[in-house]
Amino acid sequence: MTDRRHRYRTALSWRAAGGATTSYSAYSRDHVVRVAGKPDLPASSDPAFRGNTARYNPEELLVASLSSCHMLWYLHLAAVAGIVVTEYSDEAEGTMVEDARGGRFERVVLHPRVTIAEGDAGKASELHREAHRLCFIANSVNFPVDCEPVIASA
Repeated sequence: MTDRRHRYRTALSWRAAGGATTSYSAYSRDHVVRVAGKPDLPASSDPAFRGNTARYNPEELLVASLSSCHMLWYLHLAAVAGIVVTEYSDEAEGTMVEDARGGRFERVVLHPRVTIAEGDAGKASELHREAHRLCFIANSVNFPVDCEPVIASA
């Protein structure tokens, strides 16, 4: 198979509302994530870091991405294997640890619940291992992140 590259572009915007970054407690963590042609995603930091509980935080979105990617691969594999899935749900949870090095995810656990109308239940269970192996996000959680900042003065 030839390598194929896919690009994903997002835009993020934040504006001082009620306080600029004059101190750690002065500024809002609220921001907006945009993807062309889609509804805006209201985001913030985790409430433990002075974030807004009514908005999505990056940690939640990482866990949701892992859950969603796994489900999409699982449904694909089930369809190919002749297993008719009528319902799929997951209540995924991730654990992040803060220490002297900073913060990092220690573990994410997926808890998929699958209802099948046709097919072998044992095979349906085995497909989760293959879905995990194929999941793009699960294969990428330890990766370099490049930063190309642009700094502008107000």
